[in-house]
Amino acid sequence: VQLQASGGGLVQTGSILRLSCVASGVTLDNYAIGWFRQAPGKEREGIACSSSRDGSTYYAKSFEDRLKGRFTISRDNAKNTVYLNMMWLKPEDTAVYFCAAPQGGSCELQMTYWGKGTLVTVSS
Repeated sequence: VQLQASGGGLVQTGSILRLSCVASGVTLDNYAIGWFRQAPGKEREGIACSSSRDGSTYYAKSFEDRLKGRFTISRDNAKNTVYLNMMWLKPEDTAVYFCAAPQGGSCELQMTYWGKGTLVTVSS
């Protein structure tokens, strides 16, 4: 499974951005996809996951209050792509964003495959 995240860039506070995670070598119908991020000097943290089993989406508990609905995960299996839609970006959202997949369709599985990240920089 090869994953490639894209869509990052330099944006201003309050901007909207959509990140894409494209899979190659497999069809995403059989894989859950999670989005993670790592801010400068901080540990990597999970954001959200899209299950392929029933289409459910999950958001990290630690993120729910901070995100307040600003980030949503969605998938388009026809395009073999999972998106992270981000609204009202803040400087604290500056990070390298990664997508990852486990060996299966459940978000409860450990992530095994990691793509190269895409950098999002939010200026104040």
